[in-house]
Amino acid sequence: MYGLWKPRVLGAWRMPADGPCILAVNHTHNIDGPMIMGTAPRPVHFLIKKEAFVGPLGPFLRGIGQLEVDRSGTDRTAISGALKVLEDGGVLGIFPEGTRGEGDFASLRAGLAYFAVRSGAPIVPVAVLGSGERKSRAVPGLPPLRGRVDVVFGDPFEAGDGSGRRTRKALDEATTRIQERLGAHLADAKRLTGR
Repeated sequence: MYGLWKPRVLGAWRMPADGPCILAVNHTHNIDGPMIMGTAPRPVHFLIKKEAFVGPLGPFLRGIGQLEVDRSGTDRTAISGALKVLEDGGVLGIFPEGTRGEGDFASLRAGLAYFAVRSGAPIVPVAVLGSGERKSRAVPGLPPLRGRVDVVFGDPFEAGDGSGRRTRKALDEATTRIQERLGAHLADAKRLTGR
């Protein structure tokens, strides 16, 4: 990442040095996941759509600890794998909107709340800014080579209400809390970086 672009990483010290945590990352471009993997202070295990695991990329992604998920239904293998990462004290990376979009955390899916409430792991909001702003002339599918991409880590927070409840209502309430915190972090990150 540092060879192709100029990442500016802010607040990485906010990420817990050990123990389980979940990185909730906005998603506007394909390089967002690799950018986090290349700049985070700890190894990150992302849930990645199974369509990315084709050809030689499949064994590579599995080899670096990424988790394959089938988005066509409830993928119990992916869920178990993600919970195992957290049980083992690792870092789980999630794009809570489920797919690339505006990157504004406007439409969260319930998966992030489920993993956070079920595991008790804190959520660390992460904003990746600049990856989807412009296209490179050399490689049109990528941001401009040597262009600046900002990665801003926020303060960890708990998604649950402290009751330990895992009901549908508790998950819906947790999703609302998460969305508010992620939206606030994104706004702060934009102010901080001037993007």
